[in-house]
Amino acid sequence: MKLSKEVYEEKLAELQAELVKMQEWIVQEGLKVVVLFEGRDAAGKGGAIKRIMESLNPRTCRVVALPKPTEKEQTQWYFQRYIAHLPSAGEMVLFDRSWYNRAGVERVMGFCSDEEYWEFLKTVPKFEDMLINSGIILIKYWFSVSDEEQEERFQDRINNETKRWKLSEMDLQARSKWVEYSKAKDVMFQYTDTETSPWYVIESDVKKKARINCISHLLSKIPYEEVKMKKLELPKRQENTGYERPPITSMNFVPDVASELAEETSEKSEHKKKGHKKHKDK
Repeated sequence: MKLSKEVYEEKLAELQAELVKMQEWIVQEGLKVVVLFEGRDAAGKGGAIKRIMESLNPRTCRVVALPKPTEKEQTQWYFQRYIAHLPSAGEMVLFDRSWYNRAGVERVMGFCSDEEYWEFLKTVPKFEDMLINSGIILIKYWFSVSDEEQEERFQDRINNETKRWKLSEMDLQARSKWVEYSKAKDVMFQYTDTETSPWYVIESDVKKKARINCISHLLSKIPYEEVKMKKLELPKRQENTGYERPPITSMNFVPDVASELAEETSEKSEHKKKGHKKHKDK
């Protein structure tokens, strides 16, 4: 059933208000939260992350989206560069793709050896148990998108200049390896969907529903209480006792394109109304 824009926006605002409460609780209690967002290209991970972050304080909640490893990082222990981004007490980190790159793109595109791949699958449950035992709350989301919906989103990105940056050569190659990615995902789940660190699948063909479902579930996985906030009072503005500011003409202001646009739009609207009135009079 379709979710109306009005209902979606109302529910999203409600959930975002709860996210703020959750964040205050995380800060007060010194919790350490890690949320992984994985899935095929154009599955809706970025949109969900954006809606989570919209109302949160970026000082204590941040997004980590790492580029491909450098030559130096390629010589390190595989998990090493991810460890540097783990949260301190009172922080939440959202990984837009994570160490699971090895089980997905690296495996399918041949960027790691068979030995490295199987070592990862055997090691990652132990690694995640270490994180959890250290006090980190770890939540893993897989955004599931259908073949047809992914193609539609890819076509939209190809034909929209403002979205074209979202498509890389790697994304296009991945599209041609749909079945291989399916196999890789299934094997990944077989080894890493554990009792202590399970995967949570989000059906993401309908973006609005996916965002509501994701945020609702995230809130349910971190028990929190509303933190009583200190009442704030705005102080009176300082009185000017004779200080003279530089003349406004000495400053460089950006061109007021917005006002020009508003005036132009107003003139067009008036012209349209007059034309409509003349047509009715006839």
